[in-house]
Amino acid sequence: MTAGPATRPAPTLDRSRQRAMYARALGHLPGGTDSNFRAWGEDTVYVDRGLGGRVWDLDGNEYIDLRMGYGPVILGHGDPRVDDHVNERMRKGVSFSLTSEDEVQAVELVCELTGWVKKARLTVSGTEATMHAMRIARAYTGRDRIVKFEGQYHGVHDYALISVTPDRPQEELGDADNPVGLAWGRGIPEAVARTIIPARYNALDVLRRIFERDAADIAGVIIEPVLGNAQGILPQPGFHEAIRALTREFGAVLIYDEVKTGFRFARGGAAEYFGVTPDLATFAKAMGNGYPVAAFGGSDEVMSVLPDHVSHGGTYAGNRVAAAAAVKTLMIIKETDALERVHATGRAVQAGLKEVLDRRGIAHTFTGHPAMFGIFFAERAPTEYRDWADSDHELYDAVAAAMHPRGAMPEPDSREPWFFCEAHADEGVVDRVPTIFADALDAVLEARARSGSMAGTAEQHHG
Repeated sequence: MTAGPATRPAPTLDRSRQRAMYARALGHLPGGTDSNFRAWGEDTVYVDRGLGGRVWDLDGNEYIDLRMGYGPVILGHGDPRVDDHVNERMRKGVSFSLTSEDEVQAVELVCELTGWVKKARLTVSGTEATMHAMRIARAYTGRDRIVKFEGQYHGVHDYALISVTPDRPQEELGDADNPVGLAWGRGIPEAVARTIIPARYNALDVLRRIFERDAADIAGVIIEPVLGNAQGILPQPGFHEAIRALTREFGAVLIYDEVKTGFRFARGGAAEYFGVTPDLATFAKAMGNGYPVAAFGGSDEVMSVLPDHVSHGGTYAGNRVAAAAAVKTLMIIKETDALERVHATGRAVQAGLKEVLDRRGIAHTFTGHPAMFGIFFAERAPTEYRDWADSDHELYDAVAAAMHPRGAMPEPDSREPWFFCEAHADEGVVDRVPTIFADALDAVLEARARSGSMAGTAEQHHG
């Protein structure tokens, strides 16, 4: 591969206020943040504000936001349609631990937009939604074990943190024909971990063997319809249809984790996009445009275990702020061309990136959906998490980080897709992002050529 024209030097970002905030935050916040995913050491970003498809950090540096809070901001930061509605509704009170019309309307919209969900409940986070969906599957079937796929992220409860993000998947996840469960971090009881059976995404033969071996114990399969924790790897033709058939054959519940894909891929989410109907699904992120709202729901039959036979609750479940945000966001998605605009922007940015990479002779593929895609530096499109190990993810991570001082902020981790929002359509993103990407790419390639290193050098950092 060859570098492009001589690169413009990256501007040096002023990070004085953020460095001071980092030092302050370390005093009481482990890692200086409220989430391990935001802890970037000295480069940890402390945000001041966002508007539309842009964010500003504490030092006033402006970025095109390609993270969008890991996906929830589908319309744009500070969307006045949503915020005005929430402000109006919250003046009547927020948390009563009683049910409001806002909650009923939000769930009605979830059911209407998906078409197949007949009953649902609101909760606060995607983690809670998947935890409850897995519990419902176990209660409905009377079985204890759940199949999940390597590299897929379903939140941070104990049952979800198995085989999520190993850096050396070929070595750590065991034989390809017999994957082993790998707990992510300490504190997960071995007895809990044993209730999760890892499978390989897009490997139907492995999944069938798992069912033939353990069907009597398998309550359900939980799956991100695309592998969102590895750039949005797509299913192979027939994969979802085959899983649907397998779960029906063996009497297991099929759970779609649509926390990332729901109301982003289509109005009815990935179930509509792929044309496959699960038994249960979880939603969050895009359903509230950034407000903390989530839901789980499914067929009348499977959801019938509530309220008499399964425990579910939460003081903040369905609070008025979250429910009102979901109502307005879902109404906008239902009644306007917001999603079409998001998808068109993503496609146009992909075209610009392709031109940049083709001009430099760099092998690549795009993964995922135009509203949520990754850039994979390899000739062949990945089909599962283990393929991530065979890609030049160090190059991607360096380029992503080098984009930050140039004015665009993707996650500097090749597992995380780029996310687009409706507001990006009006902000010149289609022209600006490929230009920023090209400058960052050329700088990293030049740094590699100078140092002979596979990881770039100072260009990996924020300046």
